[in-house]
Amino acid sequence: MFTLEIAGTAVAVTNADEEQAKELFLSDGFKDDLLSFKSEGRPLWDGSAALTTRNASEEEIDAFNEVMDEEDDELGDEEDDGDDELDIDVVFLVSIDEIDDEAASH
Repeated sequence: MFTLEIAGTAVAVTNADEEQAKELFLSDGFKDDLLSFKSEGRPLWDGSAALTTRNASEEEIDAFNEVMDEEDDELGDEEDDGDDELDIDVVFLVSIDEIDDEAASH
């Protein structure tokens, strides 16, 4: 798993491989989302701070797994399509204020 850091702060973790993580985290669409998302009333990214992808820590992996387990419990088996290894998931490690679905591209 890989983590996105913004100016040294861990912001999101993904189960993608390294190439996929870099492609996702550095894509224009994801950057647009980072610009539109807010945490505690402040933009998640200012558009100029360094974006870095690195190996996720054990704590970040645990946080990712906890969120995914909660989602699995909420969805039950009805959403299980058998393609788990093809799915790329992203979990934010910071609290995200309410997201305007029209502003988010994902």
